[in-house]
Amino acid sequence: MKALILAAGYATRLYPLTLNKPKPLLKVGSKTITDRIVEKIESVKNIDGIYIVTNDKFSAHFEKWAKKSPYKTPIYIINDCTFSNETRLGAVGDMELVVNEEGIDDDLLVLGGDNLFEFNLSDFIRFARRKGGFAVALRDVGDKKVAKKYGIVTLDNNDKVEEFAEKPKAPRSTLAAMCVYYFPKEKLDLLKAYIDTGMNKDQPGHYISWLVSKGLVYGYTIKGEWFDIGDKKLLKLAHEVYTKKEEGDD
Repeated sequence: MKALILAAGYATRLYPLTLNKPKPLLKVGSKTITDRIVEKIESVKNIDGIYIVTNDKFSAHFEKWAKKSPYKTPIYIINDCTFSNETRLGAVGDMELVVNEEGIDDDLLVLGGDNLFEFNLSDFIRFARRKGGFAVALRDVGDKKVAKKYGIVTLDNNDKVEEFAEKPKAPRSTLAAMCVYYFPKEKLDLLKAYIDTGMNKDQPGHYISWLVSKGLVYGYTIKGEWFDIGDKKLLKLAHEVYTKKEEGDD
């Protein structure tokens, strides 16, 4: 099994912090966001390769980070060769790029490079394999006003996603889709099929919504903390929470 971290964005909402540093390499507590994600991935025994897709502006930053990283799992930095927010490939374009260029023919765990979470990835993968399809991790945000900011799903009694709505004006539930996905290897070719439709390649939620329309996606509801770090307020909150955790461990 392989893991892919999406880290090719330019994080303009975090300027000036991200003018010369990629968002996933900002520190939350004493560790970078990427380090915290990779630590979670390394807890999964059967993952034998980690791919980090980034852009030309920040590729050297990740290469430098990777050379100093202490992890046992091989880490590969993939440059999508874009130079600006306007020319980016988008998350779905980056996923398809890595699958094709690296010849990935294995189950794939995809994670957003700005998502921090406290659940067990092995449990998520076991769930997905038991269901036999695509899977997305979900977090109940508990408030329909808050739900309007996320991709929101509804589930049937078998945990199959019935509907996926990106930032709905009138959410039908409060189950928010996290950028944590499981793609079975026999379905990786659907990335190209989706891109060939000409639909939105920027946000991965649009691809998941397309898969939902084909009845292929299951939702795994998690508990515990989740930070989708999109702005300075959330970055500050995550930093405070993880700093407090670390102080409590001393």
